[in-house]
Amino acid sequence: MIKTKSFNDKPLGPSPPPTSIATSATMKANKSKDTTPEILLRRTLREIGLRGYRLNWKKTQGRPDICFPGKKIAIFVHGCFWHRCPYCNLSLPKSHKLFWRLKFEKNKRRDIEKRKNLEENGWAVFEFWECKLKERPNYYASLVLKKYNKR
Repeated sequence: MIKTKSFNDKPLGPSPPPTSIATSATMKANKSKDTTPEILLRRTLREIGLRGYRLNWKKTQGRPDICFPGKKIAIFVHGCFWHRCPYCNLSLPKSHKLFWRLKFEKNKRRDIEKRKNLEENGWAVFEFWECKLKERPNYYASLVLKKYNKR
C-alpha cells in the first residue's frame, strides 16, 4: 500500500509504468519550469513594465515560479492536470488510480503549505491556473501590477 507523506518527506515511490508508448511520450514531455503558461505570463508582465522578477528562486520558501523579492510577491502558475484545477474538473488517469489520487492529493497539500508559509512571512501570493491564464493573461498580469504598485 502506498502511504501519503507531507511534502517534505520522501516521494510516494516510483511512478507506475506507462500503459502505452504514447502515454510515456506525453509524460516525458511535461516540464516543471518554463511551461507555456509561465512564459505567457512572463511576457505579459514584461509588456506592462514589470521586470526584475526571479524564476524559481531558491532563496524564497516554496520556490515560486515567478517572484519579486523586493516587493515580496510570489506567483505560482499551476498546471491544470498536476494541481487538479477546480475549473477543468479533470478525471483521474484510468490506470494506476490509487497512485495518481495520492500523487494529486500530495501536490494539493504541498501547494497549500507553500502558500501558507509565504503568507505567514509577509508575502503576497498569487496562484494562477493554466486554463484561466491562457484566456486572459493581461487581466492576471494587471492583478500583479496592482499589488506591485501597492507594496
